[in-house]
Amino acid sequence: MLASRDRSPAGGSQTGPIRILIVDDHPMLREGVAAVIRTQADLLLVGEATDGRSAIDAFRRLEPDITLMDLRMPGIDGVEATAAIRNEFPAARIIVLTTYSGDVLATRALHAGAGGYLLKASPSDELLGAIRAVHSGKRLVPPEIASDIAEHAIDDPLTVREIDVLQLVGEGNGNKEIARKLGVSDHTVKARLKSIFLKLDVVDRAQAVVRAARRGIIDI
Repeated sequence: MLASRDRSPAGGSQTGPIRILIVDDHPMLREGVAAVIRTQADLLLVGEATDGRSAIDAFRRLEPDITLMDLRMPGIDGVEATAAIRNEFPAARIIVLTTYSGDVLATRALHAGAGGYLLKASPSDELLGAIRAVHSGKRLVPPEIASDIAEHAIDDPLTVREIDVLQLVGEGNGNKEIARKLGVSDHTVKARLKSIFLKLDVVDRAQAVVRAARRGIIDI
């Protein structure tokens, strides 16, 4: 669904309803959010996109006031798309709308330029409030997510190589298979797992995978 443009680009003076772009690869989610938006006289759905690349193209074409951006999508993900849009349109206002509450994902999204971070399970009134708040220039992060970010702010982060190992553990690979896939020795894999356990404050592989997935470090 597209609507004609009758106002200035993102960040300009408002002369009509808040124009919204939805980005998500799940049709039912897009339709659900669209249904909520259509009940509000001051909001207008101007477009939909199904992945990061189409989101960037749609933003260039439509220059919406607010973009609702999913994180986990095929190809270019929501964090990359947010960063690309904000690099080209610094005034763009983007709200991440995601299933994942992990502090690592939230931090990445906010660093990429998102103005808000909201869970898809949030009530519709919270979504509407977030749209209006971010459009007015405020930054919105739910208290529980802000608390998680603060809790882990001074943690020693996992390295890229450690995340690679942990992702493969989460996919069910043993140490030898991980070593083969990454082109390293079994000893290196064991050393990285030891470091991972220490940084995540866990005692075994299963705990490491669960905690890393919950925090948004890996995708399982």
